[in-house]
Amino acid sequence: MVDITEISAIVAAVGVLVGVVYYILDMRHQRQVRQSDMVIRLYNTFGSTEFAKSYQKVHSLELEDFAGYLKKYGTDPEVYAAMVNVGVFFEGIGLLAKRKLIDMSLVHDLFSSIVRLTWEKMAPIFKGRREQLKAPSYGEWFEYLYNELKKREQLASKTA
Repeated sequence: MVDITEISAIVAAVGVLVGVVYYILDMRHQRQVRQSDMVIRLYNTFGSTEFAKSYQKVHSLELEDFAGYLKKYGTDPEVYAAMVNVGVFFEGIGLLAKRKLIDMSLVHDLFSSIVRLTWEKMAPIFKGRREQLKAPSYGEWFEYLYNELKKREQLASKTA
């Protein structure tokens, strides 16, 4: 026969188990909320007037290679500021992606074509700066983001 102590022990164990499951589900939900909030904040930065001006400036540059960039724009502080503003933004997203602190499907949905266009425009500068500064990691997270999004696009086109 089952006595009251055994029943209370089972109820307590079930209560702890339910609490643990709830906690795990809640933590998972909170992580999704934080990631979504982070992406929205990034998107708000992307939509800011300052970033839009920088983005427009970068995409209006006439670039073929790093030497041409240095010759034409090398001493222009506005161009440099725009390049840094845009580059650092995407570099940050790339680092968050590498560390799995941001949901890549959200990043893909919001930024994939923008990242592709921007990296392809800025790649000669990043690669030239790597050589110039002897810093192989210069812009590595932006390039990582570009490569990861490109992989996703290739997978999507194969399954479509």
